[in-house]
Amino acid sequence: QVQLVESGGGLVQGGGSLRLSCAASGTIWDIRAMSWYRQAPGKQRELVATITSDGSTNYADSVKGRFTISRDGKNAVYLQMSSLNVEDTAVYYCNVDRRFGRSDWGQGTQVTVSS
Repeated sequence: QVQLVESGGGLVQGGGSLRLSCAASGTIWDIRAMSWYRQAPGKQRELVATITSDGSTNYADSVKGRFTISRDGKNAVYLQMSSLNVEDTAVYYCNVDRRFGRSDWGQGTQVTVSS
C-alpha cells in the first residue's frame, strides 16, 4: 500500500497561483501513474492531471495551459496551478495507480478561489 499526504491548499484570489504537493511513502516502487483529481461541492470527482512513469502528462481540458503536473521520481507529485478562477474551487486529491489495478488516495486538500 502507498500512503499519500497532500499539502499546499488554501485560499487564493482569482488570478492567483498555488502549488500542491503530495508525498508518497510505502510500496512506492509499485507506482505506475500519479494523478491529481478534484471534487467540488455537489459534483463528481474529476481527473485534473496525470503523469506516467515515463513522464507523459495528460490534462483535463479545463486546466490545460494553466496547470502543470510534475513528479520527483516516485516520491512525490506536484500540481502547479496558475490563473486560478472560482471554478477551480474544490478538494484536490492525490492518486497513484499501481500494478494489478491497485490504487491509493490521499486525504485531500482544500483549494478555495475567491472572486
